[in-house]
Amino acid sequence: MRMTSPPGAVRAAVRDGLGVGVSVGISGLAFGAAAAVAGLSVAQACVLSLLAFTGASQFALAGVVGGGGNLAAGTLGAVLLGARNGLYGLRLATLLRVRGWRRLLAAQVVIDETTAVATAQGDDRAARVGFYTTAVSLYATWNLSTLAGALGAARIGDPATFGLDVLGPAVFLALLWPRLTAGRAEARVAAAAAVIAIAATPLLPPGVPVMLAAVAALAGLRAPGAAAVDGDDDGGRKDSTA
Repeated sequence: MRMTSPPGAVRAAVRDGLGVGVSVGISGLAFGAAAAVAGLSVAQACVLSLLAFTGASQFALAGVVGGGGNLAAGTLGAVLLGARNGLYGLRLATLLRVRGWRRLLAAQVVIDETTAVATAQGDDRAARVGFYTTAVSLYATWNLSTLAGALGAARIGDPATFGLDVLGPAVFLALLWPRLTAGRAEARVAAAAAVIAIAATPLLPPGVPVMLAAVAALAGLRAPGAAAVDGDDDGGRKDSTA
């Protein structure tokens, strides 16, 4: 990346960060409702969003608990899904250049969306601006939405009665759709994960199929030159969605 920002690059990074942060953060409403369906209290749902702050892991934990699975299985599934954030941290460490206790704060908000916005920028300064803008707007919106979703679900009773239990899967589909249509590798991984999860669900305890489906990532492993071939097939376009 370039070290200096061209005119308008920082403004564009702020615009990207706010757009992603607010639009994705609103889906915290779905998590708040899903947590209520699973039997979590409003306080538990809010603490989970404050401390975990990674949507896939939070939905997985709530889904396992709501399906009758034990907390250990739900936690293992959540940790497995959240482990990818550690890899993002390796990529962003030299870019963000944070030191001391600030590293802990930055690590808390290293997720799909902040990584995608940061790496989509053309220079280091814009990347840092995009990262922090996304982080602050998404963290605030996600947690406020979690509170609103949990409170709303608690007031109306069982959200499943109103069909709110499908909000989580619906949001996941909306977030994943751009990836599934962006390349063959993503579609292969998604299809393999779906087959594994569907086949394992009747046979294994709740939570285990989620973890087992992670082996579908092996379908995304390709030879070093394969990415270049796909890039040529797509006209050299790069996907930077989160």
